[in-house]
Amino acid sequence: MEEQEKQQQEIKQDEVKEQAEYTPPVQPDFLRETIKQKPVNKKKLLRRTLITVAMAVVFGLVACFTFLVLEPVISNRLYPEEEAEEVRFPEETATEEMKPEDMIVEEEADTTENAPPELEDEQIKELLSQVRFGLSDYRILYEELEELARSAERSVVTVTSVVSDVDWFNDIYENEASASGIIVANNSKSILILVSAGMLDDADSIIVTFCDQTRVNAELVQKDAATQLAILSVPLVDIEEETLDVIQIASLGSSNNDNLLATPVMALGSPMGTSGSVCYGMVTSVGAVVDQADAAYKTIVTDIYGSSNATGVLINMDGMVIGIIDNVLSSGDKGNLLTAYGISELKRTIEKMSNDKKRAYLGIHGADVPWEIREELDIPEGVYVREVEMDSPAMAAGIQNGDVVIRIGDTPILTYNGLLDILYNAEPEDTLEFVLMRQGQEMHASVVLGVR
Repeated sequence: MEEQEKQQQEIKQDEVKEQAEYTPPVQPDFLRETIKQKPVNKKKLLRRTLITVAMAVVFGLVACFTFLVLEPVISNRLYPEEEAEEVRFPEETATEEMKPEDMIVEEEADTTENAPPELEDEQIKELLSQVRFGLSDYRILYEELEELARSAERSVVTVTSVVSDVDWFNDIYENEASASGIIVANNSKSILILVSAGMLDDADSIIVTFCDQTRVNAELVQKDAATQLAILSVPLVDIEEETLDVIQIASLGSSNNDNLLATPVMALGSPMGTSGSVCYGMVTSVGAVVDQADAAYKTIVTDIYGSSNATGVLINMDGMVIGIIDNVLSSGDKGNLLTAYGISELKRTIEKMSNDKKRAYLGIHGADVPWEIREELDIPEGVYVREVEMDSPAMAAGIQNGDVVIRIGDTPILTYNGLLDILYNAEPEDTLEFVLMRQGQEMHASVVLGVR
């Protein structure tokens, strides 16, 4: 047994030696492989890169064109948007209040018999002595005035301009300025508001506060450089239904009434410099014309002592707006007596601004030629040119101070308002043919209107 075990161990040792001495055969050369990297074709790579960039640019341009041009067209076709209605104010009629002398009617002889007997002076005095105006009558009178003011204030708003600034410590703060305005129109898309433009310069935001204290953001539509008035727009979608039910559009009256003098008026808005103030008074002067180019704005002066920063409106006893308060028009000797632009002359300007249409600019200060001067100096009927603005279209066309405009095209010019009517209906860049009289000679001037 021991011998067999020794033999088996010797056999195992021989096998281990054979495995240790075994050397794997050498691999033949034809089975060796070397993996080489494919060379890069730089021209082909550059060409593909350029093609990719070009396709990206073309795709971007097509996308921009589709978004900017086709998208609004498609949206308007699928969801047509209503256009804003044009704002138009009815033309004023020439009717005036009946004067006392016009009420006298000559009666026929057969009607005099039915006339009541004339009263003696003593009887008149006795009747007047029986008429008493007590405190209760004053109370009723002022209650009616208060009711009129509350009704008219529904069309009055407060406009606040907000300007952001930085102090010495680099802290941001806001400056606010306020003025009173009125609602003049609803163009089916927005509420349009007339307000003084002086405090709107450099405004970062504009806030309108309606009579129910609702505050809404507004945008500037247009500003008139001559009157320093502006039109603001408040989208209807931004106004709550409850507010729309409360506010109302102001009723614009007439300031051309010959009997406006010595009539009672009410000042609403900020006549005392604070929003919501109300003043009562009387018209003391009318008819003075503000000296401005291409304009004939008349002023209304009252006996109401207000603030030098007063804004708002003058209304008559029918609740109709007859003037836009602007105390800048008040001269030094009038102190702070409330002064306003007459609404009749402003209506055309308000229409232009409300419809965001540019006004044509001529650049002259004109006046009617009175018949006395026409007869004395043999001047034809027309518009006397008192002054021509520097660098204006009128000056460029050769119109001079002292010329008399007698015709524009085929239309005779008899008054300065007639000339302004033609100018109002014209557009910037229009060409008007002026016929002038200069020192007894007829002159012609072709004027290309500018933009005001």
